[in-house]
Amino acid sequence: MSSTLLSTQGLVARYGDFQALYGIDFEISEGEVVALIGANGAGKSTLLKSIMGLLRVAPEMVRLDGRPVGGSKPNRMVSDGVAIVPEGRRLFTGMSVVDNLRVAIDHAAVPRGTAWTLDRVFELFPILREKQAVPVQSLSGGQQQMVAIGRALLNQPRLLLCDEISLGLAPKVVKEIYRAIPSISANGTAIILVEQDVGLARSASNRLYCMLEGRVSLTGRSQDISREVIGAAYFGGAHAVA
Repeated sequence: MSSTLLSTQGLVARYGDFQALYGIDFEISEGEVVALIGANGAGKSTLLKSIMGLLRVAPEMVRLDGRPVGGSKPNRMVSDGVAIVPEGRRLFTGMSVVDNLRVAIDHAAVPRGTAWTLDRVFELFPILREKQAVPVQSLSGGQQQMVAIGRALLNQPRLLLCDEISLGLAPKVVKEIYRAIPSISANGTAIILVEQDVGLARSASNRLYCMLEGRVSLTGRSQDISREVIGAAYFGGAHAVA
């Protein structure tokens, strides 16, 4: 695997007086796909928010290319090559598919090259080419998720954060979306997948972290960890392993 792209060390995060993360150690390498699994409230989305700068954390707690970036503003993280597909998609209603995608191109803080173009996004999700003039609110949930992923890719990210991209979608649509993951990582983009479906998370990732009550309860290579061990870590009763 390539060198470490992003890491956290002793990461602590709070919402006011409520502590949501307790000393998270995490890392992802260039081009790697890492899954974050765990029940609702385990801290998965909070970890993404902490990485993206949506929650204030100490600079040394998050490192990108070895540099402390914790607490950086989200637009700075985008400039540095980190993009997020947020839970709920958060598209611009009243605008067409192509205009939603062009927002990322027109407002990119620092262009990172032309690895991802409109044509490449349309190749990844052909239905979006057919629907490019359609207002996004008229799309199905799965098609909206494709727009959200495409918009994030047009920021030319080195690291893509995906928060529950399968949530509320039909299994057939989920398979279609997840088929795009290898193409994205093959381009050199590292991906963090927040996912509650353990089977999906294991099949789509190189490694996984299981979270429980704001802590890492298990980590290892996805295909080397049994469902029984994952189940114990998911609900309690297991500790982190290499």
